[in-house]
Amino acid sequence: MNEAQIAFLVLYAAYIVIIFIFHNTIVCYPFRLLTTFLHELSHAIACWITCGDVHKIRVFDNEGGVTQYVGGCRLLVIPAGYVGSAMWGSLFVMLSGGRKTATGVAGTLVGMLLWSLCYSPNKTMVYLNLFYAIFTSVFIYLEWWVFSPILNYVVLFYGVFVGIHAIFDTYQDTLRRTVLHSDAYACYEQCNCCLPKCIGMQWAIINIVLQLFGVWVALVQMTDECNNKDWMECLSGDLAWDSPWEMNVDQVYEWSNQAKDMFN
Repeated sequence: MNEAQIAFLVLYAAYIVIIFIFHNTIVCYPFRLLTTFLHELSHAIACWITCGDVHKIRVFDNEGGVTQYVGGCRLLVIPAGYVGSAMWGSLFVMLSGGRKTATGVAGTLVGMLLWSLCYSPNKTMVYLNLFYAIFTSVFIYLEWWVFSPILNYVVLFYGVFVGIHAIFDTYQDTLRRTVLHSDAYACYEQCNCCLPKCIGMQWAIINIVLQLFGVWVALVQMTDECNNKDWMECLSGDLAWDSPWEMNVDQVYEWSNQAKDMFN
């Protein structure tokens, strides 16, 4: 493990501690609203992918939101809220390690924030989206024309907060209690095969796996072997798919040979 990977893991752990300390305070309130927006945006994206039509995307100051749409595949649109926000968190984490990748995902976020304003937003969402579009754009400017690295830290915080909050929200809204008309209950009514809490458990597991996957990809990108490779080339190489067990077996075999040589 090199210095970049160690620094990433330390910063990741520090962000988790900060989030747990300040999660329910006014400090994290804007980030909780951002996660709500990504939740609703994920519903909308799933609707568009399944050929539906989105009419409204709205976020309220009580951290709730609503996406009004017609058509689309409801069995995909309904889970897209909790799972989709976790996917955004995973994407932010895995792309936070590189300058170009962090800029790409930050620019995508700015574009989605501005584009969603075309779908009848309420006042809270207008303020929220404009604030984060400007806030993220400022850090993109600072990264490329003033000081680097700085955008990586911002994108990583987005990823950790959104991912952790998606897991926490899934637990609160689907596992700790059953809420009528919630996403889990609506999914239960659609498929009629799993109870809402069972559906929530599946979403929670998926969300945890997505966050861990984002961390793994980020660590692979920071290996010394990936220094001179682009993002996709590194992930498709042998390094990304070598299991830790295979590496340890090779080390044990080498150490055993060395021990034999010493005794011989």
